[in-house]
Amino acid sequence: MVGVLIRMRVQITRRSMREGRAALNFWLGTAFGLAAAVVTVYLIAAAHDTLHGGVTVSAALFAAWTLGWICGPVLTGSNDETLQPEQFRLLPLTPRQLAYGLAAAAFAGPSAIVNLIAFGGLILLAAPYGLGAMAIAALGAILQLIFVVLLSRVVMGWLGAAMRSRRGRDLGVLFAGLIGLAYYPLNLLITNLGPSLESSNSTLAGTLRAVPSGWAPYAVESATRGRWLFALLPLLGLIVLALALWQMWALLLERRLTLPPAPAGQIVDGKAVVLERYIPATPVGAVVTKELRTWWRDSRRRATLLPLLLIGFVLPIFLSLKNGSHGTIPLAGAFVVWLAAMGATNLYGLDGTGVWQTLVIPGAPGADVRGRVIAWALIVAPVALLAALILPGALGQARLYPWALSTLPVLLGVGAAAAIFLSTHAAYPLPQQRGNPFAGSGNPGCAKILLQFTVGLGQLLVSAPVLAILAIGTVMHNAFVEWLALPIGLLLGGFAAMVGVRLATTRLETRGPELLAAVKPR
Repeated sequence: MVGVLIRMRVQITRRSMREGRAALNFWLGTAFGLAAAVVTVYLIAAAHDTLHGGVTVSAALFAAWTLGWICGPVLTGSNDETLQPEQFRLLPLTPRQLAYGLAAAAFAGPSAIVNLIAFGGLILLAAPYGLGAMAIAALGAILQLIFVVLLSRVVMGWLGAAMRSRRGRDLGVLFAGLIGLAYYPLNLLITNLGPSLESSNSTLAGTLRAVPSGWAPYAVESATRGRWLFALLPLLGLIVLALALWQMWALLLERRLTLPPAPAGQIVDGKAVVLERYIPATPVGAVVTKELRTWWRDSRRRATLLPLLLIGFVLPIFLSLKNGSHGTIPLAGAFVVWLAAMGATNLYGLDGTGVWQTLVIPGAPGADVRGRVIAWALIVAPVALLAALILPGALGQARLYPWALSTLPVLLGVGAAAAIFLSTHAAYPLPQQRGNPFAGSGNPGCAKILLQFTVGLGQLLVSAPVLAILAIGTVMHNAFVEWLALPIGLLLGGFAAMVGVRLATTRLETRGPELLAAVKPR
């Protein structure tokens, strides 16, 4: 059974290497991953003066890769499930057998190979100290890879299981946001305390060795000193942790395959009355109402958007702590819009083949595009506006009001335009939502990152005139010049939104069948 699942995964990977945009995503993602792995190997092998420093650097880099496996699926809103457990529900397999097979298949993808190369730098670190240390390093690299893959599966499986219930959806989204946020402070900690990695008495060095991601480097350090018992104990600990994680994943798979998801529930009449009162009974109004309800009820959409809203709100705090000032906190509204737009680049992929209902109705594409943009803005804009209005005054940074308010409309307009444009021109399929709202297939993380990078860069480029006016006003100490950026931002944002809506409508009207084929789950 394990061999069959591995061959299935390899065959799907081979197909993704040859098929159009999926091939581009595959090769770009592999290239970036290999570049990061090569840099990691170099840092482990050469970026230190002593063995102690090399081991500490290795532990820090292993911790960074482990964080990437945990936080990456949350930050990109997609977790690679090329082989979904529901596809094997009817086979005579126990959950533990299925967990064993799927775990083995997970190592057949490019991500595992790239990570094995990165962790293999530990062998180069141990090479000058003999074959015994190299054997410990090789075994430690393999066990570290098994640990991070299973840890990622358990974390994503737990979030998916939590979001299958009505209360769990709210808690799951909250924990997903917290997991995503954990990447930034820990990354700042690792990068900013780099000089202390060489210190033999550094508390950071001891902490990095104490956590599981540092056990393999510590085993190599012990082996080089001839302390073989202390070299084998951390490796035994990784084996025990891997077995425990495998058991946990088997339990999560059993719950996922046997327990039906809780019903979504009905919309409370009071909410329906509010929507009907303030949203006009027009085709665009109908789409806005439908989209607002879908964003509220669909766990996949909430998993895509809400963690990014939370991260955008809190990220300026971490940046301010890094810089030792409060300068970026009042700009939290801009960060919210900036990140929220990055999470809305596949609106039609989220609906899947349901887009056919829009294509068969004459005149519906225009209303559908406008309604989606308006609904997304109604969700994101109030949060960002409240942050822009409250935070500068609350922190005594009233001089930053022009910056906080002038950047909002241009980022919002360009973000909405880029999101709807990419949703119609670069849509990609998502698997049917059976168990895990973060699930994706065929290297979705790379596709998501590329689209997010495109949206973020576009927002910054179009915002350049607004930022230039604000900078000139700040240098001149002229508040009037700074506030001139607000109408410019409104004009740029409104113009960008109109252009994006127009291009997306044309695309949907002329290439609707191609879009339907692109978002069809495979």
